[in-house]
Amino acid sequence: MKKLALALMCLVSVAFFASCVKEGQPTIQVLNETGYVQDGATVNTGEQIDFGFVMASSAVTNSQLATLIVSIDGIGWDTIDLTGETEYTYRDYVEYAPERDDILGTSVITAVVTDAAGQTATASITLTINQPATPLISQTIDWSRRGLTLESAAEMHAIGLDWPGNYRDEVFVKIVPMDGCSMYIINDGDEFNNITTQEEKAAYIENLVETATPDTQYKEISAYHDGTYNTMLAVIDADGDYHLVRFTSATAELITAGALIHLYGEMK
Repeated sequence: MKKLALALMCLVSVAFFASCVKEGQPTIQVLNETGYVQDGATVNTGEQIDFGFVMASSAVTNSQLATLIVSIDGIGWDTIDLTGETEYTYRDYVEYAPERDDILGTSVITAVVTDAAGQTATASITLTINQPATPLISQTIDWSRRGLTLESAAEMHAIGLDWPGNYRDEVFVKIVPMDGCSMYIINDGDEFNNITTQEEKAAYIENLVETATPDTQYKEISAYHDGTYNTMLAVIDADGDYHLVRFTSATAELITAGALIHLYGEMK
């Protein structure tokens, strides 16, 4: 009786194991080729992400493949008719839009292959979506005023700054924020080089807003003499956009109408 009970137990165990293992499924896996993203990778928005899957019929049943369905985050991406195929390699690419903050975090690309017998297999690629820092582009400035004529008015006004007229009795150039704009004077212009991304610029100026008082005018550049300078202005224009200006030198020439003054530096 003990031998019979043991035999029955083994028989039940084998039957249970067989019921849990599906034989005859097709196979599918992530494509592992140079340049193709792998499961667990971190990728940036705005970049082309190449991905792929490799699939084949079951070695047990040899049932031909039928369909491949690819989805990204549960949304249908592609459907391929695989009728007559026993092997197939799928290649495609996706680009996560940088203007959409809602896609930052985790994204899952899923592929489900079905064979002619109705058996399925699934593979997926889980990605971490990152927003890369946006580099700042620095441009040189040459702002000038000829007596009562502000020759650089358009460029200065575009970032919220104005330069009132220079007369013979003015000792210093005067730079002021326009209505609805704010300006902060930073005496150490070396900070300009340390701020290299849009995110760093925003954090820097937002800290000034919280910790400093806006300045009403900047009057440190001589209206009579050439000179070198290293002063930075942080400006918030009327639209709420941030700007950094660093003055590095100035030239001054007395003329009949008052003075011809050039301010040189860079802006970003």
